[in-house]
Amino acid sequence: MSIRFLDKIAYEFDWDEGNSDKNFLKRGISCSECEEVFFNVPVLFFYDKTHSQTEDRFIALGTTGTTLNLFISFTIRKEKLRVISARIQSKKERRIFYEETKQDSKI
Repeated sequence: MSIRFLDKIAYEFDWDEGNSDKNFLKRGISCSECEEVFFNVPVLFFYDKTHSQTEDRFIALGTTGTTLNLFISFTIRKEKLRVISARIQSKKERRIFYEETKQDSKI
């Protein structure tokens, strides 16, 4: 079950240099591609209970303008979105995304 709590807030990003470099060097995903996911509709948000020991963490499943399917782990600090990591969605995650959003699958 996805949550839509972020639909009502303004998005401002807080980029940690280490994480942004890591996402690009390790996976070829740029900061701008991560940001695109939050502005493209549809996007699904989930609470990440497993990784929320010290702070609340969330997951976003969405697409970029070039239809890259991304999985983004993030937190909210001082009313700003802080991306922790980003990667291409797994096959299972793509299936969840397309089933939840009722779009044609690109699996």
